[in-house]
Amino acid sequence: MRSHSPTIIDIEASGFGPESYPIEIGVVNTDGARFCSLIQPFEDWQHWSGDAERAHGITRASLFKHGKQGKTVCRELNEFLYDQDVFCDALAQDEFWIRRLFYRSRIVPAFRLRAIEYIMHEAQYEIWDQTKAELSRQLQLVRHRASSDAYLIQQTFALSRSHIVRSARA
Repeated sequence: MRSHSPTIIDIEASGFGPESYPIEIGVVNTDGARFCSLIQPFEDWQHWSGDAERAHGITRASLFKHGKQGKTVCRELNEFLYDQDVFCDALAQDEFWIRRLFYRSRIVPAFRLRAIEYIMHEAQYEIWDQTKAELSRQLQLVRHRASSDAYLIQQTFALSRSHIVRSARA
């Protein structure tokens, strides 16, 4: 499956509105290598949503205890993703949070963020939700976290693509 697996990024955030900011970034590369990091909020990043916390299970206190500084995360992401097209399933939100992190860190991203829809076959849309739910059960992913979500998206893409290819050959 990995030969058809694009690099996927997923981001968890402090909330859902314009004051929100990224708190965790997870990436799975085409070769299966992974990157995941919690992000310490910058001093002026104060917004916090209880609804978002209930969804991802990350507390603001854990970000300060276990997170890395934004500049460090940006540098590590640039090294891990250098000159790659990186795909996500929520481009508007994820691009907002990536830009916010990199702008605040005064670092330019060395990768390109793209919507996964740009590389999906039309037939994949029809089986996407069912394939994703099936994989989630098989992989027993119980946490809604950036790294496991990125892996689930990547594997959903690969499996749905292989179903389409097999159907076309039949």
